[in-house]
Amino acid sequence: MKLASLTLLLFLVFMGGLSRSLHAGKPNFVLLMSDDQGWGDTGYQGHPDLKTPALDAMAAEGMRFDRFYAAAPVCSPTRGSVLTGRHPYRYGVFSANTGHLLPRELTIAELLKPLGYATGHFGKWHLGTLTKSVSDSNRGGPKSKSHYAPPWINGFDHNFSTEAKTPTWDPYLRPKAASGKKWWDPVSDASLATPYGTRYWIKGKAVEGPLRGDDSEIIMDHALQFLTSQASSEKPFFVVIWFHAPHLPVVAGAADREPYKKHSKFKQHYFGCIAAMDRQVGRLRSELTRLGVAEDTLVCFCSDNGPEGKATAPGTANSLRGRKRSLYEGGIRVPGLAVWPARIAPGSRTKMPASTLDYLPTILAAVEQPYPDRRPLDGISLLPVFSNQQSKRNKGLGFQSAQQVAWIGDRYKVYGANPGKRAGAAKGSPKPPTVTYELYDLLQDPSESRDLAATEPELLAARISLLRRWQASCQKSLQAGP
Repeated sequence: MKLASLTLLLFLVFMGGLSRSLHAGKPNFVLLMSDDQGWGDTGYQGHPDLKTPALDAMAAEGMRFDRFYAAAPVCSPTRGSVLTGRHPYRYGVFSANTGHLLPRELTIAELLKPLGYATGHFGKWHLGTLTKSVSDSNRGGPKSKSHYAPPWINGFDHNFSTEAKTPTWDPYLRPKAASGKKWWDPVSDASLATPYGTRYWIKGKAVEGPLRGDDSEIIMDHALQFLTSQASSEKPFFVVIWFHAPHLPVVAGAADREPYKKHSKFKQHYFGCIAAMDRQVGRLRSELTRLGVAEDTLVCFCSDNGPEGKATAPGTANSLRGRKRSLYEGGIRVPGLAVWPARIAPGSRTKMPASTLDYLPTILAAVEQPYPDRRPLDGISLLPVFSNQQSKRNKGLGFQSAQQVAWIGDRYKVYGANPGKRAGAAKGSPKPPTVTYELYDLLQDPSESRDLAATEPELLAARISLLRRWQASCQKSLQAGP
């Protein structure tokens, strides 16, 4: 072997060892999210029919949050809160299909990449369009160039992403003879279907179809390929997996519908697509174990908001008031789980309010990195909660969506709405609504059935003051920058 070649080989071996030493001890992070899954849509929450063994295992083997909140009662704002630790009213993502993730916002992926992390996004994005050139999904294409903000310009090395919703089975197809927009039976012959209109994209290139079968499995196939490659290189990873299930239209395969055949077809498909998604959660955790990285990998699961539809729809918030689009508890309190064998004891459980806003501060604390500037963060680190050293939040959670506002503390909640518009509007607004306020004791009355506003005026006034101060901070961020 020539001396130059030997020197190069030794150098590469040395650098490989140095790289592994630099990466050693850094935890991995996987953030899972379902879409429109209600507070009661899990087995561990006591659903009478729905089986979710993988989520039940996460609840038993990690931490179960009794009060976990999506930052908003609709999709896009919650997703922005996950990645930035900031309420989306600070940067203009007021509702679904409005605004986009602004370049000035710092995502978890952008903050971890300089620390040597590989970053990947898989599934639903919904924080901007993924193409400027062709019509795609809800807004993609020339008509919405100003909202182009895909994962690959927001810190993600690799992705397999859609702008918005897809069917939960055969994601590229809609049967020509579909029985309705909310659900349909899969077709065996693609010639009997038409394109649904939402594509998967990888770094600016559309993924050609057909993509057949369970959508959650298709997403996980790509995510696990990425995870396997990173684990083999001993490089730490940050992975976001945002399922489409159980967002409408819900479509499940025959095997996943079979356990629920006593129910209506709508419920069969709804329960079936959640069961299929749950299986992929279990598959992920098994693969992390096989790769030898499960011990120091934080895996979190939540939903982006409460269940879609009226009370007669398949999804449930149990006894909580409200559903998707509402800032009552049923619209924002969602399943919340965290598993991290190195840091969280099995069977842990907390009643402290936690939120999608807390992911970024928690991850930065875990890698011992400060936030790089002084812009306001709305989340807190959950590391002390993971170790049972903190049981009170001591920092309220603010909410604003369309014509509603809310402020949630450890015990009391202020809810305000423009009279007659408590369910929220389809589009958001940066302007605080004119509201009437209600006050609830969530520890004694989680279903929000007893308004204390008239009997506890001082408690109400103090919390309205905190809410308005937070609203003013959001307005300042929105109008003047970070």
